Amino acid sequence: MLKRSTLTSLPIVQPLASPLYLTLSPSLKRRPTDPSTEDSLVVLDPTVFNHPIRRDVLHLCVTHYLDSLRQGSANTKTRGEVRGSGAKLHRQKGTGRARVGDGQSPIRVGGGVAFGPKPRDFSTKLPRKVIEMGMRVALSVKMKERQVGIMASLDWPNAKTRNLVQKIDLLGLRKTLFVTGEGVVPAGLKQAMANIPLVQVITADEVNVYEIMKWQRLVLDVKAVEFFERTLKKDVPIAAIPLLHSPQAENST
Repeated sequence: MLKRSTLTSLPIVQPLASPLYLTLSPSLKRRPTDPSTEDSLVVLDPTVFNHPIRRDVLHLCVTHYLDSLRQGSANTKTRGEVRGSGAKLHRQKGTGRARVGDGQSPIRVGGGVAFGPKPRDFSTKLPRKVIEMGMRVALSVKMKERQVGIMASLDWPNAKTRNLVQKIDLLGLRKTLFVTGEGVVPAGLKQAMANIPLVQVITADEVNVYEIMKWQRLVLDVKAVEFFERTLKKDVPIAAIPLLHSPQAENST
């Protein structure tokens, strides 16, 4: 039997997180250097793509993004800004009418607005760590819903929209957000996809929680996966990747 002091001195062993495996999806345009999609698996970091679902964090991130889109340009004039004389309309007593002031009073037609909107900034602040957690949760939600695809690359050789539409319909990738890890979206893909409804392409450093949750499907290239794992990874022990034994290797031994 161990003493209480011995128990408190024992190191805390964290459970190992198991990596995720996803089959590589066919590319829009296969290059000779691309690996075969039938035999290729992508190993995903569980701290990025298998985070516990937090609906409250998603709500905070989406609200934070939508607040930043509000213009806040509504503007009304107060009684001091409405054009006109500030003289009293008629004398205080002796006319048999109600007592009134100038014509800019908020209770008169053409007067100022009481407590009306003025230009303001609707943007809110959110800690960086909460935004990073929201990205992990959003990616994990798409993974749990089986709505994530990974391609070797998102290159498209030309700007022909017709050919790209046929390829997207063939792969069933309507209502899809394409995310590339390149610094900029390839020019051919950007121009060809500009006129296609229900699809959008964006870089990994520009994507946010709102865009991920808005679209039904999410397609990443390998560089986008590397970008997310590099910027969102957490220091958690991860189980080793098991070695895959092939029948050819067993026969050779």
